Amino acid sequence: MQKGNIGVTTENIFPVIKKFLYSDHEIFLREMVSNAVDATQKLKTLADRGDFKGELGDLTVQVKLNEKEGTLTISDRGIGMTEEEIDKYINQIAFSGVNDFLDKYKDNANAIIGHFGLGFYSSFMVSKKVEIVTKSYKEDAKAVKWSCDGSPEFTIEETEKADRGSDIILYIDDDCKEYLEKGQIEQLLNKYCKFMPVPVAFGKKTEWKDGKQVETSEDNVINHVEPLWTKTPSTLKDEDYKSFYRTLYPMQMDEPLFWIHLNVDYPFNLTGILYFPRIKNNIDIQRNKIQLYCNQVFVTDQVEGIVPEFLTLLHGVIDSPDIPLNVSRSYLQSDRDVKKISTYITKKVADRLNSIFKENRKEYEEKWDDLKLFIHYGMLSQEDFYDRAKDFCLLKDVDGKYFTLDEYKTLIKDNQTDKDGNLIYLYANHKEEEYSYIEAAKAKGYSVLLMDGQLDTPTVSMFEQKLEKSRFTRVDADIIDRLIVKEDAPKNDLDEGTRDNLSEAFRSQMPKLEKAEFMVEVQALGETAQPVIITQSEYMRRMKDMSRYQQGMSFYGQMPDSYNLILNSDHPLIKIVVDDETAKVSEQLKPIESEIRGQQARVDVLRSEQNKKKYDEITQEEKDDLQASEKVLNEQKDKKKAVIADYAKGNAIVHQLIDLALLQNGMLKGAALDTFLKRSVELIK
Repeated sequence: MQKGNIGVTTENIFPVIKKFLYSDHEIFLREMVSNAVDATQKLKTLADRGDFKGELGDLTVQVKLNEKEGTLTISDRGIGMTEEEIDKYINQIAFSGVNDFLDKYKDNANAIIGHFGLGFYSSFMVSKKVEIVTKSYKEDAKAVKWSCDGSPEFTIEETEKADRGSDIILYIDDDCKEYLEKGQIEQLLNKYCKFMPVPVAFGKKTEWKDGKQVETSEDNVINHVEPLWTKTPSTLKDEDYKSFYRTLYPMQMDEPLFWIHLNVDYPFNLTGILYFPRIKNNIDIQRNKIQLYCNQVFVTDQVEGIVPEFLTLLHGVIDSPDIPLNVSRSYLQSDRDVKKISTYITKKVADRLNSIFKENRKEYEEKWDDLKLFIHYGMLSQEDFYDRAKDFCLLKDVDGKYFTLDEYKTLIKDNQTDKDGNLIYLYANHKEEEYSYIEAAKAKGYSVLLMDGQLDTPTVSMFEQKLEKSRFTRVDADIIDRLIVKEDAPKNDLDEGTRDNLSEAFRSQMPKLEKAEFMVEVQALGETAQPVIITQSEYMRRMKDMSRYQQGMSFYGQMPDSYNLILNSDHPLIKIVVDDETAKVSEQLKPIESEIRGQQARVDVLRSEQNKKKYDEITQEEKDDLQASEKVLNEQKDKKKAVIADYAKGNAIVHQLIDLALLQNGMLKGAALDTFLKRSVELIK
């Protein structure tokens, strides 16, 4: 028997491995099975070259649990090891700077195992003792047993083993007993080893017999040794791709829209299949669906860095032996090769979308609503994708017709260009809620886009930056004649005082809605236009929408919604209100308005005089005089507002018109809606 110490100059190697890699301790099983698969493939290579002339036989890697003994064993019939090879590959851990590596890497746990080739030693994360029973494929090789209890001390002795290959026996530690549970091992094998290139068996298959599940003699092979991405695309049918999608995502109910089969061997090796899922709204819930493999060994589903952020919405598999890895295949490093892979995948995705668009536009349009979120996300987040996607990005109008950006520009440029030469794109977010605004635009011969996607607000802003002399405006952002201003606004026949009194009558009766502010203005819109219209500021609404996506804009989200209540002075009903208000309150307002004019004149004179002086030259008496005059002025203004409010309170037409405008915008609810309905019945009688 040989005894010795692992070739590490510190006894702290095993506690360090356990501590540093605790969060990733489940990868031990992947490492053990990967080593067994590697040993098996090396034997196959030797046989192919004629360097091994024996029978290969069954090469299945076996994973076995013994709960009674507290062991997990991984066995292969690969090349095995001699005593010298154990000493070289297991005992002498080959890395430089061994004395200072702990200090160097104490803050970078991810670098230890991968950097120093310690994959086998990940077994000590879950084991209190590890044994290797191995026999080399070489003629006259002797079987040896290596044993280590988690300290640098080990033993090697000759033993009996009938067959070539290695058995790795893990004596599971007391604080890792979950790895003695069949369900846990099945889950990890399914996660990490499902597509390894050598059969991996865990126990035996079972069948239902005499009212219970009984084991058969057939191995329970858990993996597919030739997954779909390793096959030639021309040999595969659509159903093959759909079936593989169901294998990858058994809980996914929808079929994929389509897929891309990646297969490149220069300037790097990369294979895989990327699926376009049906994405409706929630971006985040779709992430972590791309699985990254290295030679068919699962590495991670955290693929940021390998693929651009917007492509993380895709599902599927990427396999590349050239992707540099840390922590024994677990963590990706950022380097130029990764960037090249990312750029390649982006190009392949764009090319695939473009070919579908060109070859079968009808099918592409049918899938647009599912694709839109993905394509918008890409255009917003990656400049080079925008440059490719602008040719197959579609705009959809409220009638369900689809246009490319160039096609739509040609469609609207004659009728939707304002007096300053800006091309105005009208859009709606909700076809039903904004129906009357859409119809008003259509009556003018305008086209209206439907922008009802989750990312349409930032997409609209992006288009405004990219498209020359173009502006996007929602159909309810203003009255129809001001959405696309082609000439100066018509003159209003009402004098300023009458307009102010009319505005105050409606303003005083506006309900107090949570997080909503209303500005009232009077415009001459023509007799056929609505008497009262509510519009919402395009700028403020867009800023509030953007606050959901961009950090630093949250204050916009806290601000109230800003609306304009526009009174059409040309409409007969508004004229009735004007005439009625003038008849009923003008006499009462005369002395108040006279006082307001007098006080306003006095305030203006006092302010003018004080503005000519420096602040410290103004006497306290002068300051008090101005303050007293402003107080009297404000009191008279409040008095005027009270008279108008008292009048408007009893005017059923004012209330009915306000409620109709609120109802049109989905803002009339509860008791207010009930009052409106009762008033409507009374007005009909």
